[in-house]
Amino acid sequence: MPFVRIQLKEGRTAEQKETLAQEIIKTMDASKFAPKESVSVIFEDMKQEDFYSGKNM
Repeated sequence: MPFVRIQLKEGRTAEQKETLAQEIIKTMDASKFAPKESVSVIFEDMKQEDFYSGKNM
């Protein structure tokens, strides 16, 4: 039972997340990695003030 965890900055719509989740699930199923019924996709939204990278310094 694979879990795909995606961390991203807030701002994506529920529709965008659903579309991405569907594509990930379809790809895992089509590649025979795991049947679609067993795949879970979890989104974790991060607030802008909680995200830092060297690019912003």
